[in-house]
This record gives sequence, structure tokens and C-alpha cells, in this order.
Amino acid sequence: MSKKHKQFSADSIGQPVEVSENNPFYFGKENYRLMLIGLALIVVGFLLMMGADANTVDGNYDPNVWNEGIFSIRRIRIAPMLVIAGFAVEVYAILKRKKK
Repeated sequence: MSKKHKQFSADSIGQPVEVSENNPFYFGKENYRLMLIGLALIVVGFLLMMGADANTVDGNYDPNVWNEGIFSIRRIRIAPMLVIAGFAVEVYAILKRKKK
């Protein structure tokens, strides 16, 4: 059988529990700064992906024209990498422990 270190008692139900108030927040200043950097990277990545679609030239839709701009390096390489980097920074910011 396992050892019981604490006896259960009905008298302890409803008693106030001590909560330390010295650290009310889980994340520190560094975590929030990293979260904002990650969010900025994600927003910049999505802004770089924006642009005219395949059949839009000079702001007008023309089904007879093909816009090669949808295959630009900015839209298919750089922008998605920035979004992925932003999410990686967000994960790191969440998992990073606050210095005591």
C-alpha cells in the first residue's frame, strides 16, 4: 500500500487557502516583449502576402490577362517564412520561464 502523508479531514473543507501574492502574473516583461515581436512578424508576413490576384491588372479584373506577380519571391517565400518565424517566436515566448 502507498504511504499517506496527509490525512483527509472534513474539517479542512471550506477553510481559506493561502495564496502567495508576490507573483500575480505568469509572464514577465521579457515574455510580453517577445510576444509583441512575434505578433509583429506575423502581421508583416501577412501584409507581404497581400496583393492583386491572378486576374487583376491595374486594379481591374480581366479574365483574359494573367498576372505573374502572384508567384513573386516576396509572396511565396519571404512572407510565409516571416509568418512561421513569428509563430516560432510566439511559442518560445510562451514557454520561456520568467526570471525570478
